[in-house]
Amino acid sequence: MAPLSNASKNVFRVAARGEVILDNPRWNKGTGFTHQERKDFGLTGRLPHRVNTLDDQVSRAYDQLQSHETPLRKNSFLQSLKEQNWVLYYSLIQRYLRELMPIVYTPTEADAIANYSHLFRRSEGLYLTFDDRDTMEEDFLEQVKGRSIDLIVVSDAEAILGIGDQGVGISTAKSVIYTVIAGIDPSKSLAITLDVGTNNEELLNDRLYVGWPHKRVRGQAYDDFVDKFVQLVRKHLPHCLLHFEDFGVTNAQRLLELYRDKHAVFNDDVQGTGAVTLAAVMSAIGVTKSKLAEQRFIIYGAGSAGLGIAHQLRDGIVELDGVPAAQANSQFYLIDKFGLIKNSLGDDKIRPSLRDFVRADAEWEGVPTDGNGGVSLLEVVKKVRPTVLIGTSTHPGAFTEDVIKEMAKGCDRPIILPLSNPSRLVEVDPALANEWTAGKALLATGSPFPPAKTPGGKDYIIAECNNALIYPGLGFGAILARSRILTDTMILAGTQRLASLSPALKDPDAALLPDFGDAPEVNFEVAVAVAEQAIKEGSADVDWDDKTVREKAREMQWLPIYGEYVYDKDGEA
Repeated sequence: MAPLSNASKNVFRVAARGEVILDNPRWNKGTGFTHQERKDFGLTGRLPHRVNTLDDQVSRAYDQLQSHETPLRKNSFLQSLKEQNWVLYYSLIQRYLRELMPIVYTPTEADAIANYSHLFRRSEGLYLTFDDRDTMEEDFLEQVKGRSIDLIVVSDAEAILGIGDQGVGISTAKSVIYTVIAGIDPSKSLAITLDVGTNNEELLNDRLYVGWPHKRVRGQAYDDFVDKFVQLVRKHLPHCLLHFEDFGVTNAQRLLELYRDKHAVFNDDVQGTGAVTLAAVMSAIGVTKSKLAEQRFIIYGAGSAGLGIAHQLRDGIVELDGVPAAQANSQFYLIDKFGLIKNSLGDDKIRPSLRDFVRADAEWEGVPTDGNGGVSLLEVVKKVRPTVLIGTSTHPGAFTEDVIKEMAKGCDRPIILPLSNPSRLVEVDPALANEWTAGKALLATGSPFPPAKTPGGKDYIIAECNNALIYPGLGFGAILARSRILTDTMILAGTQRLASLSPALKDPDAALLPDFGDAPEVNFEVAVAVAEQAIKEGSADVDWDDKTVREKAREMQWLPIYGEYVYDKDGEA
């Protein structure tokens, strides 16, 4: 939105009139238009007489929302509301953040994407299709020319959480969270899908499927298509944060490494999951009065999330404790569907990105294996005596009573983080982990769970290790600093700021991470830390010192409140 001046930040020149302004969700106020605005914009006869406050409208919208019984129907209602009135939509979500987050984000958004072709009503975002690759720049510029874009969320929809390959699913939910929690102007964000086909036979055989009905493009053709897109972003939007979302395990880490030194790119599945997990672990070792370098880590599930966590924890050990990378790598034991990742699995079962964490077979002589030579989680726990056990496997119940009790034998306060989403896929119910360790475990989960009981009968709040506690702030910090790259040290600065806000640092029986209801305030602090680090290390492209970051961040945040409109035929349409 374009204010008249800095002194009148919430006064806007608008050229749209009549039905045009009512049909534009960026400008529409519905019954919130004042009587003067109704006269100025030709709306007096188009709206009922009474002017409602935003509070009135939120109350009405919330009542309407409650009439929809299922999460998916509620998601559809909210999507419809977003297509009508941005301020009302975002204000409603902010005021009922804890309740509505699972509706607009995981897990309901996965169901919405799975039904995308059947729920499709209105185009949102930008669809760049492999079959139209020759006109990609023209199509891209149609959407971005003349616009100030701070954020692009891009996906090829190969690894949508819990449901896999969805072909043409578009990641608008991530953009929504950036706005709701970090305050990024929705008019300056853009969701893009790279439609490279799908291997989902159900979609390919669905006559209503709206995507390109073709098997997924792989290899050099895929790389060239993605690179063409990235180069367009670099050319036309050099200061835009490029957020990679839901890319498959063979591409997520690889693309991140390919472009992270060339542009401000971020992959939430890799870096966001890793950052929030590192913050939880840092909080836990604050309780145990130990160091990262003193921990022994087992990560059960070595996909994008598990590997991202391993890298983030490893880099934290190197940066904070001054340990060489090779030594830090030796503290990690990664387990996937083949068992412990060790050399004898062979190259066909070990992705190149896992090489830093491959164990030598000599370490496991005499340890029982399965028929294929794999070492089970329980056997790894028995030998390693881990202090930290992390689950990213979507293998429900994998952390059995035997596993948890065996771990508890080896340390006084086992740190147990079953992070798989949704809750039905969690490796262990935290209440059971609490019971099996006699209340000694320090716990965080990827989905919300009710409190467990301490031996003294108090409620032990299970921290929700939710990426949304950190990724909006990491992104906003990079945008604020106009950084052309998002460095590891910037991410670590944000992670340390999140960890410093842990309730457990004041009360060891409190949650390891802040309450999710405080996510906007928490992410603001993360963003400030990221921008300050960017300025300190020279990654920023702003001409103010780090002492003014907090003030600048407040100025830049978009808030869901109605501004005052002045009709101007030369204003924004």
